[in-house]
Amino acid sequence: MSYRYATERADHSALASGQVLRSAPGYPGFPVRLADELLQRAMVHVEGDRVRLWDPCCGSGYLVTVLGLLHRDLLTHVRASDVSSDAVGIAARNLELLTAEGLAERERELRRSARDFGRVAFVERAEAARDLAAGLAAMGGDLPHESAVADVFSLTDPVDADLVITDVPYGEMTHWDGEAPEDPVRGLLASMGRVLPRNSVVVVTARTRRVRLPEGVRALERVKVGNRSAVLLRARDLAAL
Repeated sequence: MSYRYATERADHSALASGQVLRSAPGYPGFPVRLADELLQRAMVHVEGDRVRLWDPCCGSGYLVTVLGLLHRDLLTHVRASDVSSDAVGIAARNLELLTAEGLAERERELRRSARDFGRVAFVERAEAARDLAAGLAAMGGDLPHESAVADVFSLTDPVDADLVITDVPYGEMTHWDGEAPEDPVRGLLASMGRVLPRNSVVVVTARTRRVRLPEGVRALERVKVGNRSAVLLRARDLAAL
């Protein structure tokens, strides 16, 4: 695939997992440039210039936090949910980095670590947190957000989101939990069709050659980069699943 929007190889080292954003074993990151590209591709298909973003398989919250820091100007709200309470605990701490105070506290934490351990790397991370705070302020300031423990397969209540972007478990570092059906991707899509507004856009990524869709479901776009594939869908096309 040729990048259509994230055409420049920008330095996103400040957004690397474990630098300013918090990480933990078993919670992988996501390629920042690909996340940037997928959000901008999806924006072509949504209504309006700004959207409410949701990741229903959020893990550590890395993907939506990165998107919030990259594109605060395009987002009005970020929601992260996962069946694992441990994952949501990490995600909640990462989502706090979408606020000036959260980034300031992270900078202070990293500077304390630099003093305690005498490592220059922590000073560099602290300065990266400061730079991210300046960028967030320039794009609109604090981004409203929420996190919740929820099994993606058993959702019933409507979710006010215009755009879903999620990287599904792929069996190496991550796996499906909860009431996972035999075909988890179909179950995920069926759930999105139940709870999202009809015009919402759903972006599903996976480490596979091609994200397999249920018969009769039409993709808005397909994307393939390296060992990851993504598919863009309209929520109304999932309602019959």
